[in-house]
Amino acid sequence: MRQHDRSPSENLFWPVVWAVGLHAMLFAFLFVSFARTPDLPPARPVIKATLYQLQSQSQATTQTNQKIAGEAAKTSAPTYEAEQLEQKKVEQEKIAAAAQAAKAKAADAQAKAAEARKQAEQKAAQAQKQAQASKEDQAKKAAEKLKQAEVAKLKAAEDAKKKAAEDAKKKAAEEAKKKAAAEAAKKKTADDAKKKAEADKKKRAAEEAAKQKKAQDAARKALEDKKAGALAELLSEDTQYQQTVADTVGSQVAGSLDDLIVRLVSEQWVRPPSARNGMAVTVLIEMLPDGTITNASVTRSSGDPAFDASAVAAVRNVGRIREMQQLDRKTFDSMYRKRSAIFKPEDLSL
Repeated sequence: MRQHDRSPSENLFWPVVWAVGLHAMLFAFLFVSFARTPDLPPARPVIKATLYQLQSQSQATTQTNQKIAGEAAKTSAPTYEAEQLEQKKVEQEKIAAAAQAAKAKAADAQAKAAEARKQAEQKAAQAQKQAQASKEDQAKKAAEKLKQAEVAKLKAAEDAKKKAAEDAKKKAAEEAKKKAAAEAAKKKTADDAKKKAEADKKKRAAEEAAKQKKAQDAARKALEDKKAGALAELLSEDTQYQQTVADTVGSQVAGSLDDLIVRLVSEQWVRPPSARNGMAVTVLIEMLPDGTITNASVTRSSGDPAFDASAVAAVRNVGRIREMQQLDRKTFDSMYRKRSAIFKPEDLSL
């Protein structure tokens, strides 16, 4: 494993301790050496030796010399003590200066150590701050990545949802298109069937019209034959007989026209879904002598407006019955100028 890097304060700690200890030991040695310094014997003045040499001189001279020697001794003793004191004072000053220097050096070392410790603390704080900033930056980046991932996830979900909606819409459009195509095909089939039915109906109507025309031509011929016979009879001398023959011929013609009216109106009658058995509506038909239908009105309702309207529409859709021209004016006025018809869901009767 990698060793932990020492801070600057740890690197300066032991050198400072050794420096302080060394100066303390030096101060102690100087103090002990100064305390153990032996007291030097008082210096013997040279004058005393001179006095010994001058013992042979006179008494006065001796006394004088002794006096001088005493004075000299008295003078030399304070001088020695002063020198000793000055020397001690100098040594103490040196010791104090050395101690002061050591103290200053130790204080300087402590200051440097404190400064180094301060710098180390500042560096540590700065490193911690940088580490915190780096941690916060990493956390911020991680949060940003997480946010981007969430955004990407939401976008993917939104895209998937949008795609699903578009697919559903597209599928619905295709289904609607298919349904519309099926409806169109169904409608076309219904239209084709309707057109075919109408064509068949027209064909049948044409065939029926041709058949009817043929029948009408036959009836007209027969009627004309009957009229001719009736006219011949009317020209006879028996008036009562002539009237009887004319009434008989008119009734026969009226019966044929009634059947024709019923058939023509039935062909135009479209019964509504509300028609039920038991219903009956009476319609008054108004015509001109040429067979043109001028009006159709309800004289007795069935109670169902749709059923009544269908009967009136059927009469009006006939338009004109040309066969009415076969009748004489008297017969037409009495029987067909205003003619009632009863419509029932089952049939039509006059």
